[in-house]
Amino acid sequence: MAPGAAASPYQPMTEGRAAAPDRRPGAASGRRRDDERALAAARRRRAELLHSIHQFERALAVPARDPNWHQVVAARLGDLREAVAEHVVVTEGPDGLYQELLDHAPRLCHDVDILTREHAALMAAVDALYARLGEAVPVEQVRSWASDLLRELSRHRQRGADLVYEAYETDIGGET
Repeated sequence: MAPGAAASPYQPMTEGRAAAPDRRPGAASGRRRDDERALAAARRRRAELLHSIHQFERALAVPARDPNWHQVVAARLGDLREAVAEHVVVTEGPDGLYQELLDHAPRLCHDVDILTREHAALMAAVDALYARLGEAVPVEQVRSWASDLLRELSRHRQRGADLVYEAYETDIGGET
């Protein structure tokens, strides 16, 4: 901006301070549309992860005497691993859900950090279970470990849903 020129209400000032919120007509509705698109994408990804979880649960429920039990469980666990890895990418990425949540509600950074740390633990648990499937481990032990994994996935998904609710239901129009 030229010295002595008046600042335009439509151009944020960036010299020495944070940019002001965009107050142009329609800007808020544009952000809302972006939020709605991001939330719709998050719902789709959440449904895909849940589908992989259910497929893994169904594989575990097959009678252990089925000659293909280990193979099917390993295949469904591999699918679940891919779904969890995709979840990590789309939530933690630079344009991911967590960044959008932090843009919208910066006060939730601690909760986002917790969920991010859980991703590493979940991936490690999936990998450990997958490695144990190749060992001579009783089916009941595999099912016990799988139940622990499924419980942690369920808790993580719930904490994620709670975080999205907290960000969008209590903060719309609040933090900028």
